[in-house]
Amino acid sequence: MIQTTNLGTGFDSRRPGRQLAFIAPAADGGAREIAFDHLGERADGIARALRGRGYQPGERVAILGRNSIDYIASLLGILRAGLVAVPINFKFPVATLDKILQDSGARLLMGDADKLCGPTLALPRVVFESAAADGLDAFADPGEFTPFAAGPDDLALLLYTSGSTGMPKGVRLTHASHHWVVQTRLAAHELEGERVLVAAPLYHMNALALVLLTLASHVTTVLLPQFNAAEYIRAIARYRCSWLTAVPPMIAMMLQEKNLLQQSDLTSVRVVRMGSAPVTDSLFAQIAHLLPAARIINAYGTTEGGPVVFGPHPDGIATPRRSAGHAHGQVRLRLRDPLGRLGQRGILELKSPGLMQGYHQRPDLPSPFTDDGFYITGDVFERDDQGFHTFVGRLDDMFVSGAENIYPSEVEALIERHPAVQQACVVPVTDEIKGTKPVAWVILRPGRRATEAELKAFALEQGPAYLHPRHIWLVESFPLAGTNKIDRRALLLAAEQRIHPRDASASAYPGAPA
Repeated sequence: MIQTTNLGTGFDSRRPGRQLAFIAPAADGGAREIAFDHLGERADGIARALRGRGYQPGERVAILGRNSIDYIASLLGILRAGLVAVPINFKFPVATLDKILQDSGARLLMGDADKLCGPTLALPRVVFESAAADGLDAFADPGEFTPFAAGPDDLALLLYTSGSTGMPKGVRLTHASHHWVVQTRLAAHELEGERVLVAAPLYHMNALALVLLTLASHVTTVLLPQFNAAEYIRAIARYRCSWLTAVPPMIAMMLQEKNLLQQSDLTSVRVVRMGSAPVTDSLFAQIAHLLPAARIINAYGTTEGGPVVFGPHPDGIATPRRSAGHAHGQVRLRLRDPLGRLGQRGILELKSPGLMQGYHQRPDLPSPFTDDGFYITGDVFERDDQGFHTFVGRLDDMFVSGAENIYPSEVEALIERHPAVQQACVVPVTDEIKGTKPVAWVILRPGRRATEAELKAFALEQGPAYLHPRHIWLVESFPLAGTNKIDRRALLLAAEQRIHPRDASASAYPGAPA
């Protein structure tokens, strides 16, 4: 049981003793491993080093690297020392990395050698997995350490959201808020007896919150440096992983590995937790075919509000397939339409102990909270008569075509009903008459065939005319953002270039047809 609200002490390193906390497969076929007791010692050594070198509670330490055991140990050490961890998306441009380091006030930068070469700011650096003088081994100061006693308002994490435009927003998260998240999820026994596979980046809330939970649950986690479909499949089979977390593009990329899938035993998988994007009926069917013994969880969460939002129905009623669930017992939810009226459909507002403090140094933004303390998510949901909530779309993604409000997810679900379609991504392009109109990029299922004309005709037959995509392009893959979600902005720019070619030199994205 967790004894303090310091987020870095979220596991008892003595209880599981030599049980493996993390297995990190390496490119050479080997793996680096660390047991719970050694991980606790490693985190204490890093915390001692930080405080011994004069870094004070509340000061920021940035992390820039792929998933690794050194990443985890450093994160825990930063938290135990009372400093604020700033995990950063290393896929950001150098100019954005520099702005984040300046904005956060980072005093130290830790991470992979190749990633630390990017930022230009003159900050001290500590290198992961290095035996050099600037490596983490040389930096650490082994020995016992008394963790910082975190108060209710003490910051633990400053996470920068990967917005498609403008400066990413720094989300201020306290020890107390995510201690509550861990404890609440722990009480639900989500991971009891499981072996978890993590390939999502630790600079994103999805993976970060999950790793904190695996530690508190005292289960072994297989940690990949980043997502690669073939390596993901091999890790499931080799380590008999039973609990996966994924986003739709990850499943789509796995399905392309037909030969490897045929050779791999994936029967160990019992749970697939889908998040960060809506789960369509087509995707459910594909996962069920790939992993027939797995229970599929349609999860929802945000960096600002945490992963504890929905849960099972209090009366035991089965959750509908596409629903994210019923309001969690410790979370208050409501839906408000653009005119401010509460009802069964609207923008989700939530209130829980897991909420952020606010955005870091962003007086230019409107408050993300209502006057009575609810966080305004910007995500549109529908609630049925039994209290189940289903995601409709992101308010920012909605566009108007003629007089119709269209959410990309509505068109995507329509196209994905076609038996040959694996995944669709819909974006709006400008139109002189309609203002904007939907167009689609589509990945077909392996071995299946369909033409753009067939898919357009199918959409017209199966749904209202205003939803049908005016153009469809078949591709083998989608560009991914740093969180493994589809990079919709890249697809939007590519679509605009095809329909309104203003600059012949503009590139689309890798994988787009010529």
